[in-house]
Amino acid sequence: MLRAPRALLPALLGAAALVAGCANNIDDKTANWSTEKIAAEARDELNSGSYDKAVPLLEKLEGRAAGTPQAQQAQLDKAYAQYKGKEKAQALATLERFIKLHPASPALDYALYLKGLINFNDDLGMFSWLSQQDLSERDQKAAKDSFESFRELTTRFPNSRYAQDARQRMTYIVNSLAQYEVHVARYYYERGAFVAAIARAQRAVADYQAVPAAEEALYILVKSYEALGLTQLRDDAQRVLSTNFPSSRYSTEGFKDKKSAWWKFW
Repeated sequence: MLRAPRALLPALLGAAALVAGCANNIDDKTANWSTEKIAAEARDELNSGSYDKAVPLLEKLEGRAAGTPQAQQAQLDKAYAQYKGKEKAQALATLERFIKLHPASPALDYALYLKGLINFNDDLGMFSWLSQQDLSERDQKAAKDSFESFRELTTRFPNSRYAQDARQRMTYIVNSLAQYEVHVARYYYERGAFVAAIARAQRAVADYQAVPAAEEALYILVKSYEALGLTQLRDDAQRVLSTNFPSSRYSTEGFKDKKSAWWKFW
């Protein structure tokens, strides 16, 4: 085996490091850029929708401006770029890191809002009409995570510019969670699993107050009790339905057409 003489090794290693350094400088076009220039380039990429190009620039900026407000802004912009670039997990990880490292940041309310928004839109949210499937028919973990972020935002920063929108989305999420229980209850009812339907409908009525889904939940209770021959419980449920929803059309028209879903208001 051929070996370089020991005396030449330091020189060879030094030369290799120099070549590697030159190669890195050639590959990194930002090597001699100021942080202001990197920030400007990143903004241009964000504004043009080139989120995949914005992210590495923002990572460079975050590293070079470490310990400054500019680095904090780079983190938030990176999370936004990852969110818009459909990289939900990465965006949430970036925000979690920001919240942990900068608990007193004046932009913490925005970080919480963006975190809530990512989970909200991940479960279809305002764009649910595109697929004709509402948020209540999907897994609810993202909705619950979204609610917690919005709740923390509105509790800690009630006067934040993002608080009002967060409150509206919280209302939507609560309605969705209640409707999810009703969706499952209806599923069981339509398959003759009346005991299971009753359990889910009762949960919707008990856990969520003053929500649109309560009307259908009560109707499912009426029909399920009737199917089981529990006339007293059926009459009690009908009484509650008539008292709280005197104009309910369920008793005469049955289940609502999905085309008139309550959630198409955003």
